[in-house]
Amino acid sequence: MSEKTTYFVLKEKAVPEVLRKVVEAKRLIESGRCISVQEATDRVGISRSSFYKYKEDIFPFHDNVKGKTITMVIQLEDEPGILSEILQTVARYHANILTIHQSIPVNGIASLTLSVDVLPETGDVSEMVEVMEKTQGIQYVKILARE
Repeated sequence: MSEKTTYFVLKEKAVPEVLRKVVEAKRLIESGRCISVQEATDRVGISRSSFYKYKEDIFPFHDNVKGKTITMVIQLEDEPGILSEILQTVARYHANILTIHQSIPVNGIASLTLSVDVLPETGDVSEMVEVMEKTQGIQYVKILARE
């Protein structure tokens, strides 16, 4: 009987240091800056056994989402232009908007559910989300699903 795989989306600060170092070591090898696992693990400061234990289980979010649908919920202030800024951010990163649903604002706050199709030409999705989070009037951005 096969075991069900469960996925999680975490902010970088919630990921243990060893896992972040595995990602960095993989990046060094893929970029050609290190020619061996030993060299990459020495450079980032982890053991080879840690690298091999986790290398197939962790990937940067943006590396694994091309051709996928991402659904996020965004809580925003009811101010003119904020939704437009969000949509412009999505356009700048060349993602395709599939659905938009905005609730009626309550106490000056609206909830926006946005589904985007991440295309091969889409930029760094984690960077796109970060730009959204830093937009004035945005209270938070949470990724609900990735298909």
